Amino acid sequence: MGDHWACDGGREKLTRLSESVRQTTRTQQIITTLSLLAFSVPTIMSDVEMDEPSVLQYDPDQNPEEKRALRRQFRTLGKKFDGDSKAGTEDIETALHQQNALFDHVKTTQEATLDSDLLVKLTSLSNQKAREMKSGSGGFDIEDFVARLVTFMGGRKIENQQLEGDDEEEDVYDLHTPLEWHKVGRNALAKSRRVPIVGFMLGPLSIEQKQRAAVKREKLEKNKDEQTKPQELKEEDISRSTNETTKNVATLESILQETGAINLFKFIVNPNDFAQSVENMFYLSFLIRDGKVAMETSEDGEPIIYSCDQPSDEDYINGLKKRQIVFEFDQATWKRAIEVFDIKEPTVPQREQGKMRIGKKWYG
Repeated sequence: MGDHWACDGGREKLTRLSESVRQTTRTQQIITTLSLLAFSVPTIMSDVEMDEPSVLQYDPDQNPEEKRALRRQFRTLGKKFDGDSKAGTEDIETALHQQNALFDHVKTTQEATLDSDLLVKLTSLSNQKAREMKSGSGGFDIEDFVARLVTFMGGRKIENQQLEGDDEEEDVYDLHTPLEWHKVGRNALAKSRRVPIVGFMLGPLSIEQKQRAAVKREKLEKNKDEQTKPQELKEEDISRSTNETTKNVATLESILQETGAINLFKFIVNPNDFAQSVENMFYLSFLIRDGKVAMETSEDGEPIIYSCDQPSDEDYINGLKKRQIVFEFDQATWKRAIEVFDIKEPTVPQREQGKMRIGKKWYG
């Protein structure tokens, strides 16, 4: 009993599926019919047939031979349109009639699926034909224009002897009969009433060619008197200045030896001149590099500098190492040092500003 109920339920599902497939098929047939109307082809189905719903009579016990014959005919009909875009509207109409005749014998969903596939293929092909007709409707046929023009001028068409194996037909006209071009001239005259002008194909009859005079160009020679000689420099024209850096480094070394251990900022900072404070730091770096000045940090965290003897090679062998630090000294640090350490007078005396001498001499 349970198996019988399951079989009846399966049949109902297949019947509903078949009805859905057939409704889709009918919709596609309507699209195909509308496409064929563009070609002025009579409709395949009447309005009554399209309004009447077609119900697929499901029969799972259909004769297998009949089912195989239907499938074979559907496939054979579909292969005629596989990749064939040259099929005409009459071929599509004939195929639709054959498909409708085959559908009357369809009882299962497998054959209905083949019917739907074939209908989709025919619909796509008919739509392609409609697009081709629309795109080519406004084209200009040169051969047709020439044929009509020859006919208008009195040309006479003669029969063409077509060769064997040549499928194309060409229009052949009698070339011995003169064409009446004046007919075309009268029609063209109505569009253009301009008076014809006289022209020359090769220009004027007589042309006087001018002889081009050769121009001699003289060589440009410079005036030797106006040429400027390079300036000659003598030994007395070069004023050699003493090495100010070496002199100032020695000055800082002697001052530090007199003062003894001192705060770094109190030694280098000039409260009256920021530029000379930077110069003092620059000169002091040479003394530290050469090992003539050492720098340590006191218990209060202040940097202390003092004079010392230069280390020997033996000191470096015993483990003495040089350390290099990068000291940032800007104007804000300069002002802060003056305020914190209460610097009133510079430890390193104020140096005179260098003067630039103007003249013809070179300065080294």
